[in-house]
Amino acid sequence: MRSPTICVGLLGAGYIADWHSKALRSVSGARVVAVCDQSTGRAEALAAKCGAERAFATLDDMLAEANLDAVHVLLPPTAHAAAARTLLGRGVAAYIEKPLCVRADDAGDLAARAGTDAKLAVGHNFLFTAGYEQLKVDLAAGRLGRVEHVTVVWAKEFGQLRGGPFGAWVFRHPANIMLEVGPHLAAHVLDLCGPPDRVAAEALDPVPLPSGGTFYRRWLVTTHHGRAAADVRASFGPGFTEHRVEVRGTAGTAVVDFEAGTYVLRRRTHLPTDFDRYARSRTEAKAITRQARGTLARYVFSKLKLVKHGNPFGASIARAVRHFYAGLSGTADPRLTAAFGASVVNLCLDIARAAGHDPEAAAAAPVPAAAAPAAVLTPPDALVLGGTGFIGRALVKRMAAAGRRVRVLARDPSSVPPELRAAGVDVVRGDLSRPGDLMSALTGITGVIHLARSNSRTWAEYLRDDVAVTRAVAEACLAAGVKRLVYTGTTDSYYSGRDEVITEATPLDPKVHRRNLYARAKAEAERELLALHKDRGLPVVIARPAIVIGPGGDPHHWGIGSWASPETCHLWGDGTRPVPLVLADDVAAALVRCLDVPGIDGEAFNLAADATVTPREYVAAMSEALGTWIDARPRSPLSYYAGDAAKWLVKCLVRHPERRLPSFRDWKSRTYRARYDCSKAKRVLGWAPVSDRDALLAEGVRRAAAEWSA
Repeated sequence: MRSPTICVGLLGAGYIADWHSKALRSVSGARVVAVCDQSTGRAEALAAKCGAERAFATLDDMLAEANLDAVHVLLPPTAHAAAARTLLGRGVAAYIEKPLCVRADDAGDLAARAGTDAKLAVGHNFLFTAGYEQLKVDLAAGRLGRVEHVTVVWAKEFGQLRGGPFGAWVFRHPANIMLEVGPHLAAHVLDLCGPPDRVAAEALDPVPLPSGGTFYRRWLVTTHHGRAAADVRASFGPGFTEHRVEVRGTAGTAVVDFEAGTYVLRRRTHLPTDFDRYARSRTEAKAITRQARGTLARYVFSKLKLVKHGNPFGASIARAVRHFYAGLSGTADPRLTAAFGASVVNLCLDIARAAGHDPEAAAAAPVPAAAAPAAVLTPPDALVLGGTGFIGRALVKRMAAAGRRVRVLARDPSSVPPELRAAGVDVVRGDLSRPGDLMSALTGITGVIHLARSNSRTWAEYLRDDVAVTRAVAEACLAAGVKRLVYTGTTDSYYSGRDEVITEATPLDPKVHRRNLYARAKAEAERELLALHKDRGLPVVIARPAIVIGPGGDPHHWGIGSWASPETCHLWGDGTRPVPLVLADDVAAALVRCLDVPGIDGEAFNLAADATVTPREYVAAMSEALGTWIDARPRSPLSYYAGDAAKWLVKCLVRHPERRLPSFRDWKSRTYRARYDCSKAKRVLGWAPVSDRDALLAEGVRRAAAEWSA
């Protein structure tokens, strides 16, 4: 007999929603029928991806028009409590992505409202990984004896700390990171040791934020539970990634490594001490090898569509989700209950409080006010789009230092450094995808520099979020009577895979459709802009920077090679040919000249310093600055192509919608066999980039690497 359909709604269409939609495929009878997000475009995109029938902008509309049995709450933490109350009031089951909420009074209220009802659950997914569940089995069987000590390690760089958005809730108070990431750690402590008697904590390594607040990158926590104790070590800065739980008992120890997907139980054998050590090491090595093979096999089988969840993280979410739906018709899993979720929130609040940060003030704290700008003497005449990015920050800083009034359009104004605001930069909130925001920002503007780009993954997304947006910018500039639009393309749109000299007279790659999507999108945007220049007189100038480096940027540049991790790099080719580097500050200088020099409408300028540094020298300088050995290995274009072809074949087998025919041409172009002649920019713009090898390495590599790792 076929199980009845469980109609599910997803409330929130961000990053985690995709994992939940995949997890629901493993729940018999469950089907996503509705998606809700305040961004209707994002809701519609996710609805189409997971086969949902409807997309909504508000929860009330979704509940009124879709007949739902359950809703997954995938919103920012501050919105969890209100959504949970609404769903409880409507009798709809709610599965809330951790945390339950961010305030102690909300936690108590929701736990009391839910009682023993399984219809309100909190997804602490790491409690459901295969290794962790085996740990619980061994604990229940007494194989570790009585728990004496638990160590929880979380060492993962918090990506938003690099580029924001700094107006996000997590940055509004130092305690908020403990409510964002802390529930993963607190859940382990409570599940293994129970409620603590005492909590001690320190928040260390403070980092000032552009928004004016402070973020602590390191937290050290100790909790006491009768005779047992637990240590939590959380690090959100750069470094080797770790996530593990270690349990020491009176009869053995166990380690769950969530990153590696392994579990090890250590107990003494019947053998004498020295033979015992050998036997345990052999057993442990075999166990890790077996599990590693299993993890790899699941990954491969998932790509072939033979298993549903090849990724350990996705598998843990799927297990938690299955336990939730199983509990709706039976007994709720204690790890998912509102009561357990409330205890996790309370422990996170206690940790923040013990570290000297008032957690209750965190939930109600307003966004820190930005520094007041200097007195405005003249209105801005230049608009920078993408002014909070790597090159954009260097550009705005240079223009402000020269006393020029600049306006920056930013989705997250808090990402603009305080020193730029103090220098008189006019920051306006807006989104390029909204025409009204752009036209408003163009008021009084005579020159626009367009640096903005999307984080697209498919060609359809590039066409929508890069090419179409760039055309909209051009149309708005024509309508507003802007005197000059400067667009930043890329030298990647050329074909650089053969020995030749490339100048602005060299056509962009005639087979750019066979190249990477970024190079292709930039070329397409240029084509549209130049067509508007020819047909309607758009006053556009195109700048094509090469490999841009320097302080404020990520030194792990993909123009140098393919970075599997910060410590490992596969070079494009043998790494012995000098590549076209250029400092961000020099690019900024050229962009200002592109804006100001008369009579250059319709022209393009390549921006690269003289090629004096090889990828091998670049990596060696990085290693020196970081004090870390970087394993950089040469790799031929043919090797890259072969790997790409293998992936393409798998995608063809499983009918992946985004399969693209592999391109040897793209891999060959990345070797930069061509040399760039930038004499036109030097002659026409009066541009003088830093080309000295030692200066490029010192400023563009060593200083950038030192700042990145600070």
